[in-house]
Formats: sequence, structure tokens, C-alpha cells
Amino acid sequence: MPNMESTKTLLALATSALLIASCNSQPPQTKEEKKGNKKEYLSQPLVSHIYTADPSAHVFNGKIYVYPSHDTATGTPEDDLGSHFNMMDYHILSMDSIGGKVTDNGVALDIKNIPWAGRQLWAPDAAFKGGKYYLYFPVKNKQGVFQIGAAISDKPTGPFVAEKEAIKGSYSIDPCVFKDDNGDYYMYFGGIWGGQLQRWNNNQYDSTKGNRKPEEIAVLPRVAKLSKDMLQFAEPVKEIKVVDGKGNLFTEKDNTKRFFEAAWMFKKDGKYYFTYSTGDTHFINYAIGNNPYGPFTYKGVVLNPVEGWTNHQSIVEVNGKWYLFYHDVQLSGKTHLRNVKMTELKFNSDGSIQVINAYK
Repeated sequence: MPNMESTKTLLALATSALLIASCNSQPPQTKEEKKGNKKEYLSQPLVSHIYTADPSAHVFNGKIYVYPSHDTATGTPEDDLGSHFNMMDYHILSMDSIGGKVTDNGVALDIKNIPWAGRQLWAPDAAFKGGKYYLYFPVKNKQGVFQIGAAISDKPTGPFVAEKEAIKGSYSIDPCVFKDDNGDYYMYFGGIWGGQLQRWNNNQYDSTKGNRKPEEIAVLPRVAKLSKDMLQFAEPVKEIKVVDGKGNLFTEKDNTKRFFEAAWMFKKDGKYYFTYSTGDTHFINYAIGNNPYGPFTYKGVVLNPVEGWTNHQSIVEVNGKWYLFYHDVQLSGKTHLRNVKMTELKFNSDGSIQVINAYK
């Protein structure tokens, strides 16, 4: 029969080991949580059975569809270029109304079915024209350079069939397709650092180009009108000027205001709202212009920083109200395993946006 004291000691050691393992499996604590002030989130994840991010929301035929990235734990080591964001496919979410049941419609497009793709299916967007639905996606080609592709479906939820080649002249990440009142479609895109936009000058690629220095003019987002068939650019890619109240371009050190990634365009009361993420400072900002090419004058913050390193937004009108879709890491506590959320967006009488905080 074992010694009673030895048994007690073994049980104590086993209990301690379980407690340590349990603690190590939890998401890292934030500063507020360490102080005992648990965060109360403004909104909850739309789905929790998979990790989702970068939500592009649209209303098609009176129903709400969200086109997000699908985060997975691939085990790819983390780095400043976002290699750990190694997504493999897209799942499209849908709901009949705001606050209603959210449906995961399964795999809409898999990387193995994109002939020219190498790796990393990042933030997508979608559009509808002439009875067809178009999914636009950035992915690194087999040479490791990000380009943007198009895929087609008869249904908003897919499955989508990818074109055999990337959109000619496309590059970088985060496509946003905007339909203007006259029926023209424009694609806004770009992202610095891992998104490689800093390597492009006059639409030419230079792999030796690094990030801009603090005193240099910040890298500018891009735009191009889409062709009538929605599968190509109808014109050369142009830079978009995002400027301060005096019309001056931002420098790289103005990193609470300059563009980093996540372009999203919408139109309200005749004004064009260009929204974007500042990346390393974690704000979602907006700037306003008088035409789809800009220039766009910086006006302020849409959403203050959320939990996690990244954020990526879309803004859509549903039944006369406006909504912001975004993401954070509430479910996992890990930068590359995110969850999509939404909340109402409100405007002041002068057209300015009321700043949203991610916590109550």
C-alpha cells in the first residue's frame, strides 16, 4: 500500500501541473484585466465556430452578406510581414436582418481552386452586376507577390469559380469594390508592410523597396475603375491623395492619420467617404471627397483601437441605418485568430461620424 504522505504529495504536484497548464492555455491578459477591470465589449462576435476577420458587408436582394477572411491556426511563425495570416479559403456569412441568425454558408472558394495562387488568401470583397456575383481576393502568386483575383458565381454565397489569371495590373491587398450612382464600379486597394504596397511605384514592382522613412511622404492607396465585365481594370491604376485640412499629404510619421491598409468606400448625401486602417497605431479613420478619385480630406476617427494588432472595417446602410463591421480577438486573444463584429454607426448633422469605442 503506498505511503499516504507520498500520495498527498503526488496529488498536490499533479494539481499544480494542471493549474499551470490551464493558465497557459488562456488568452494573454490585457492591462485592464491584470488590474481587475474586466473589459465589457461593445458587441459580440457574429460567429464563434470559426475565426473570421476583415468583414466586407453588403446588402443583396434585401439580405445581409458578410465576406470575411477565414483565420486558421496553421502554425506559421509570426513576423512583421504577416506570414502567420496564412488563410486557405473563404466562408461567407449571411443574415436576414441586423441582429438575426447568422448562417455560415460553407466554403465559397478554396485556394487550391485558384490556378495562379501561391499562399495567403487575405481580405476579400464582393460585388453584384447583371445577375452575377463577383468575389475579389488578394493572394500571393507563385512568385510570392500579392495580386488581386476575381471569381464568379450565380449566388451571393458561392461557390465561386476563380479566373485562371489575376487581374492584369493588380497588386497588393485589400480590394474594396464600390458602385457609384451612375453604375460605374471602382476598386480601391493597397496595404503597406506585409501588403507590399511600398514596393510599387508608378505601377512598377521593386522587391528592394522597404518601408518609408518617418519624414518621407506616406505610401498612398490605389484606385482603378473596373471594366464592364467586372474582371479587369478599365484604366491604369491611380494613387489616391489623403490630405490634411490644408491639402498637405501625410508623412510616414503621421501614422495616426496616414493610410496603412483596409480601404473601404461608401457614399452618403453626395459625399464620398474613404475609410481605412492606420495599421500600427490601430485606428479606423475616414476622409471625405467630392469624387471617387479624391483627393480625400482627413476628418477623424471612426473606431478607436480594438483588442488585437489589426482591424479592418466595412460600412453599409441597412433599412435607413448605418452599420460598422469590424473585428477583434475576443475569442482567442491571439492576433491571427480574430472574430467579426458589428455595431451601429451614427452621423452628426454636418456629415461627420460619431467616434465608436470598442468597449462600453
